[in-house]
Amino acid sequence: MFFYGSSEVLNCWSSEYLAPHPPDFSRKVEMAGDSDQRITRVLFCGLHFPASQGYTREYVENNPSIKVDDVPLDDVPRVIGNYDICVVKNMPFKADLISRASRMKLLMQYGVGLEGVDVNAATEHGIKVARIPGDATGNAASCAEMAIYLMMGLLRKQNEMQIAVKQKKLGEPIGETLFGKTVFIMGFGNIGIELAKRLRPFGVKILATKRSWDSYLEKSFKSDGLPTQNGSSDDLVDEKGGHEHIHKFASKADIVVCCLSMNIQTAGIVNKTFLSSMKKGALLVNVARGRLLDYEDVLFSLKSGYLGGLAMDVAWTEPFDPDDPILKFPNVIMTPHVAGVTEHAYRYMAKVVGDVALQLHAGAPLTGLEFVN
Repeated sequence: MFFYGSSEVLNCWSSEYLAPHPPDFSRKVEMAGDSDQRITRVLFCGLHFPASQGYTREYVENNPSIKVDDVPLDDVPRVIGNYDICVVKNMPFKADLISRASRMKLLMQYGVGLEGVDVNAATEHGIKVARIPGDATGNAASCAEMAIYLMMGLLRKQNEMQIAVKQKKLGEPIGETLFGKTVFIMGFGNIGIELAKRLRPFGVKILATKRSWDSYLEKSFKSDGLPTQNGSSDDLVDEKGGHEHIHKFASKADIVVCCLSMNIQTAGIVNKTFLSSMKKGALLVNVARGRLLDYEDVLFSLKSGYLGGLAMDVAWTEPFDPDDPILKFPNVIMTPHVAGVTEHAYRYMAKVVGDVALQLHAGAPLTGLEFVN
């Protein structure tokens, strides 16, 4: 049984999020199996991130017209044809699997990452593909907080502190302050914006790169209780740049935080060239996608002592091998892909999924989503 953590979370069920130009599914869903009752079926792929299906199931528990299932990844191809909505989580959805989704109306993510979905194949089969905007749900804020947690863990030498406790030592290790550091946010999207807002009070210098600053929306800086001055990007970023500036900014930074989206252009972007451009002893934090980092190059940089520390909430393969050589270094911290897994964010996203299922069942326009096709 899942419980609400606060009145704020309770209130989140009643919040409304409207996507621009949502598609209109006017056709009702098909009869479910051999039952005489219309049922809209929602499939969560895989058993990891269990709160996603648990919270969604709880949200719709009083609506018998909605059924929420979660199945092991190996079983998805066999059952996919029985579902109207699929929450992909971290399962790849290629053309052959999509072709089995005979009654599917919507493929969506419990969050923002859709790099594993063949959007063209889904479009060819008349299936909409969508993500849940991270700025609306609190997912971006949750990830930003995790980035700070990981930064502090490296700066204060979290692993060494735990050893000192076990060895009954006091006053060691000697850590570092975040105050006075230069932080490079690589990828100034929703997570990067939320991170910059939270870093400002620490007294750091912030560098940031973004594909296009022209598309930067001033509404991103509306007051939310976090410090800005004039509601502009200049209040949060000391130096702005594009992709061509990533090596220059890396050479200035004490900490690099990877917040990029995963795509063909960004895969392996943190490679030997990038790592060599960083200051010797600088720290690297990744709260985006594991494959943004080149594994062999990162391992070499750790072995050589050039990279001062690595903290990551995501890995190259997930779940990550706990015996992997990278985890043997005392200056490496890893968390189990939980940056966005907070009560606040997951309750909001459960509401979005539940509302979408109810809207689809009623043949109403789908709201609360960002569609990519």
